[in-house]
Amino acid sequence: MTSGALRRFGEWAIVTGASSGIGREVALRLASARVNVVLVARNEQSLTRLAADIESRGSRAKVVPLDLAAPGAAEKLEQATLDLDTGILINSAGFGSGGAFLESDPAAELAMVDVNCRAVLDLTSRFARRFAARKRGAIVLLSSIVAFQGVARSANYAATKAYVQSLGEALAEEMKGTGVLVLRAIPGPAESGFARRAGMKFGSADTAVAVADDIAAALAKNRTSVIAGRLGKVLYYSLMTAPRFLRVSIMKRIMASMTRPSLS
Repeated sequence: MTSGALRRFGEWAIVTGASSGIGREVALRLASARVNVVLVARNEQSLTRLAADIESRGSRAKVVPLDLAAPGAAEKLEQATLDLDTGILINSAGFGSGGAFLESDPAAELAMVDVNCRAVLDLTSRFARRFAARKRGAIVLLSSIVAFQGVARSANYAATKAYVQSLGEALAEEMKGTGVLVLRAIPGPAESGFARRAGMKFGSADTAVAVADDIAAALAKNRTSVIAGRLGKVLYYSLMTAPRFLRVSIMKRIMASMTRPSLS
């Protein structure tokens, strides 16, 4: 992949959730393509270390520590990047939960909606308008293989990803002719801090590196959808051959094996 394949969108990219996992690896791939990167997450120390790594590769980095669940976070990020030739927005911040819905923490589940849905919508709205005005840009939305059916024992997380999937699918069509590419990235289980925070244990998972490689390649090729990671592809195409009611049943069994048993 040549540097021009991604720099054509602009000199700078914004990556949310950049402190670890898929977000971190995507930021490194952008830097390797000579794209400067705005790094966004709550953990400022991790972002500062990543910024040093990026600058050692010859690209610039700007650290913007933000909690995207907080009111006004999207506006703060927009203001922090007004003077930059920003052409790419990677919406990779997000978190999940696993286990029985009745045993979940309602405040944490609402915070998940704030990060996975509200912040994604707010940022996408702001930067889609900005990119359309300049007639070039790209927005990446992190969907998931859980987005295509209800998932017992991860009900709210799967629902948030269904929202992201539907939003991205619609915007990819709506933004045609504006110069703005909308890419839905659809990974399966991937090695990152996600499983630990969600209280899940993956039997096998794709590496964040493999997922990021697929996302960067799809972005360079102007694709609007990519199933990211080898395991992600296997699971996606296996599930898509089954009717929806059967996918719900299959995902229930899979999730039961990855989450703690119910206390009831």
